[in-house]
Amino acid sequence: MTSTHRLPLLAGLPLAVGAGLAIPLQGRINGALGARLNDGIAASVVSFSTGLVVMILISLLLPRGRAGLASILPAVRTRAFPRIYVLAGGIGALFVFAQSFTVGILGVALFTVATVTGQTVSGLLVDRLGIGPAGRKPVTGIRIVGCLLTIAAVAWAVSPRFAAGAGPGTASDGGPADLLLPLLLPVAAGFLMSFQQAMNGTATVHYGTPIAATLVNFVAGSVVLWTAYAIKLAVVGAGNPLPGEWWYYVGGPMGCVFIGLGALLVRSLGVLVTGLGMIAGQLLGSLALDVVLPAPGTVVAPATVLGTILTLAAIILATLPWPRGALRR
Repeated sequence: MTSTHRLPLLAGLPLAVGAGLAIPLQGRINGALGARLNDGIAASVVSFSTGLVVMILISLLLPRGRAGLASILPAVRTRAFPRIYVLAGGIGALFVFAQSFTVGILGVALFTVATVTGQTVSGLLVDRLGIGPAGRKPVTGIRIVGCLLTIAAVAWAVSPRFAAGAGPGTASDGGPADLLLPLLLPVAAGFLMSFQQAMNGTATVHYGTPIAATLVNFVAGSVVLWTAYAIKLAVVGAGNPLPGEWWYYVGGPMGCVFIGLGALLVRSLGVLVTGLGMIAGQLLGSLALDVVLPAPGTVVAPATVLGTILTLAAIILATLPWPRGALRR
C-alpha cells in the first residue's frame, strides 16, 4: 500500500480554507451557465465533463498521475478498500442535483444552512466511526460545541439573504410542510459529503496520489449526470446552445482542486476538521465575491461579516488541541 505524507494542522487547515474559497466562485459560474443554457442539469454535465477532461490530461501528463492511474485497477481488484468507494463521485453529482433543484425553492441562504448542518453532523460521525484514513477521532464536548457554533454562525452569516431571497420561487412562498421534502435533499447531500471525503481519502492512500482519486470521482459523477441528462433530453429536449465565453467552463477545473485537496487533507486533519475548514473558506469566498464582484442587488450586511468571523472562531475552538478533560465527552 502506498502512503501519502501527513500534514500538520497549521499547514493543512489553511489549505482546507483555500479549497473552500473556490466553492462560491464555482457556484456563481455554474449558476450563470445554468441560466444561460436554461438547463441546470446541462450546466452540471458541462462542469463535470470539463473537470473530467482536465483530470485525464493531468493523469496522462504527470509522472505521479500516470503512477496513480496504473494503481487504480490493482487496488480495486485486490479489494484494498471497499469497492463502493469508487462511486464516491456520485455524491458530488447528488450535491449538484440538490443545488439545481432546490435553491430556487429554498433560496441560497436556507440551502447553505441545510448543507452545512448535514456536513458538520456527518463529519463528527465519520470521524467517530473511523471511516476515513485518519482513523477514529473522539467526539469531545469541545468538538460538539464548536460544531454547534459553526452551524449557528453560518446561519447568522447568511441571514441577510433570507430577506433578500423572498419572492417567487423561494422559501417564502410555501409553508413548513411544503418545504420539508426540498429541505431534506440538501441536508442529505451535505451529510453524504463527509462520507465522500472519507472514501476519497482512503482511496488516495492506496492509489498513492489524490490525482487518481479525483479522476475516479469525476468519472463516476459524469456517468451519473450524463445518464440524468439523457433522460431529461428524451423527455423535454435540449436547452440553449453552449456559450462561447471561456469563463463559463472553469467551474469543473475548480472542482478538481476542491476534490483533490479534500482527498489529500482528510488523512492528516480528519473529515470533520477538513469540512469545517472548507466551510470557513466558503463563507470567506462568498464575502469576498460580494465585495469585489457583487451580484445585482447584493449588500454586504454587518451580520454577514460578524457571522463569518464567528465561524472562524468556532472552527478554531473545534480544532485546537485542548487539554484532556476540557468539556468531557
